[in-house]
Amino acid sequence: MAESIRRIEGSACVLRGNDTDTDRILPARYLRCTTFDGLGEHAFADDRAEANGAHPLDQQRFANAAILIVGRNFGCGSSREHAPQSLMRRGFRAFVGESFAEIFAGNCTALGLPCATLEAAQLEQLMQSVEAQPGQKLALDLERRRLHCALGELSTDFQESARSALTGGSWNATAVLLEAGAAIEKTARALPYTARSSG
Repeated sequence: MAESIRRIEGSACVLRGNDTDTDRILPARYLRCTTFDGLGEHAFADDRAEANGAHPLDQQRFANAAILIVGRNFGCGSSREHAPQSLMRRGFRAFVGESFAEIFAGNCTALGLPCATLEAAQLEQLMQSVEAQPGQKLALDLERRRLHCALGELSTDFQESARSALTGGSWNATAVLLEAGAAIEKTARALPYTARSSG
């Protein structure tokens, strides 16, 4: 069974804006890679180039952040796995926002990355708090559905199937498949059309 993910702790980075699509998270020219290695350096490449050092991902106050705080409908657009891969390889281990595109959230779950949601008013308060105290430690508790921060304890929400997969350790499909290897072999041997011919 894959590792159970019940709590994510660390500092945060605030990325304001709504409807951030996967083409912005990782521009299409980086899809030609044969592995996901090195994609972290290209996350938001075009936005960062345009901001000329002022983009949140390039600001020292948000360096080494583990939690990315975003707006509404984050990860919309195409279904590419490269987008959450690039953010994970940049060091992010969880996302907090008003809402997430369904496929993006599903891809995140498959990588062990929780996507927690907050109501708009609380999200704005959290963004302001982290911008004012960027080094503060946040703790996302998946089991209790809470986010601990300088504001206190905030109530978060998760897609229940994703939360259960993460906390139960079944989010990694490859690990689940490997763990079931013996059972798969037993079933395969019992199937009449897989039996070898005796002649």
